[in-house]
Amino acid sequence: MRKHLTALLLSLAAPLALAQATPVGLWKTIDDETKTEKSYVRIVEQGGVLVGRIEKLINPPKADPVCDACTDARKGQPIIGMTILEGVKKSDSEETVWDGGVILDPNNGKTYKVRLSPKSGGKALDVRGYIGMPLLGRTQTWQRAE
Repeated sequence: MRKHLTALLLSLAAPLALAQATPVGLWKTIDDETKTEKSYVRIVEQGGVLVGRIEKLINPPKADPVCDACTDARKGQPIIGMTILEGVKKSDSEETVWDGGVILDPNNGKTYKVRLSPKSGGKALDVRGYIGMPLLGRTQTWQRAE
């Protein structure tokens, strides 16, 4: 009887674990230089693609910061609430990768192609921004906040 109960519990827990191994959720970003928390980004699925918005800045350099460096419609817009991740979808060729979209770095106003790869059972997210091909870029590891 215990074996059956254990098997049942494991079979019920497996879909929950797989659901957490997606980029959807709230993520804590980490500053590359200081290794401290920088912001919280919420990634949601909208119309079959992933979209990410900044929900909170941790210790912003000034009150109510705006994206002065942006060169598109986001120029001068508040960073909190700003969409920084757009058009990302599950990769056709790699099961644990989401790609095809772009990510904005509000610090310099530049956009990059992006690849998202959940790690550690969905507790971490490798976010690779690049120009051209993925080899020409850098990776940040975000931590799941919820």
